Amino acid sequence: MTVQVLGHKSPDTDSTGSPIIWAWYLNEIKGVAAEAKLLGEPNTEAAFMLQRWNLDKPAIIADVADDQPVVIVDTNNPAELPANINGADVQAIIDHHKLVGGLETKGPIDITIRPLACTATIMYDLIGDDMAKMPDAIKGAALTCILSDTLEFRSPTTTDHDRAVAEKLAADLGIDIAAYAADMFAAKSDVSSFSDAELLRMDSKEYAVEGTKFRVSVLETTAPAVVLDRQASLMETMTTVASEDGVDQVLLFVVDILNEEATLMVPNDLVKTVAEKSFGVSVSGDSVVLPGVMSRKKQIIPNLKV
Repeated sequence: MTVQVLGHKSPDTDSTGSPIIWAWYLNEIKGVAAEAKLLGEPNTEAAFMLQRWNLDKPAIIADVADDQPVVIVDTNNPAELPANINGADVQAIIDHHKLVGGLETKGPIDITIRPLACTATIMYDLIGDDMAKMPDAIKGAALTCILSDTLEFRSPTTTDHDRAVAEKLAADLGIDIAAYAADMFAAKSDVSSFSDAELLRMDSKEYAVEGTKFRVSVLETTAPAVVLDRQASLMETMTTVASEDGVDQVLLFVVDILNEEATLMVPNDLVKTVAEKSFGVSVSGDSVVLPGVMSRKKQIIPNLKV
């Protein structure tokens, strides 16, 4: 049975590109039939990656069948995976997030979780000498994933190894990192065609703090004004999205990539309390700027308090 390689729901660039990378490796190097899958529509930056490197968009699936062979990448959190993930035959996990727990497998599996900024960096190491056989399009996907997850090395999650791997891939491809990253971030920042609800769900993860359930949404952009100009309607839509998704509150952080700061929208007293307790700021209006905050994984989620 063909192995399905999949990342998390609300797929970003890493959860779109890494399944493609690993499916290539399984098919072409290990001789194992594999297909990349998505758990939703990729974001605009991921779509740019697919178009730039002429890669087919993986099929979008809603769930996995019992005993379906699966490799999970860029997450290990059951809340971000298909409902029947524990019914599937999970064969491996490749990830760079903290271990959450809750996954159940049918036997011993390969698990690689490393403190790096990007799953694609881990895959580069695992593939090793066989990287020499990788086509440029797949290398381009790997480079895009690393530049996306590191925000072109601005994110505090960036390691020297992530940077070294990205620079090696860029050199192999003849790519100027600064120019290419600018194109990527321009694509990521083009959110004009998305509804408020789509923006709130686009790059989001569910997270509970002392019994309060949040959808923690992050919009990384080089044009924050485009999003902030929609603040009133976005805050209004937060109530609807929270109700539909079964959470208590949506938290929206608009990350300004170039100025290396985040703006948190503050629609009510709950979010005001979260902002003040979590980030040590004083909130007087319906938004607050958080200097230096770039990473949901390293700076937002670990600090959330209610």
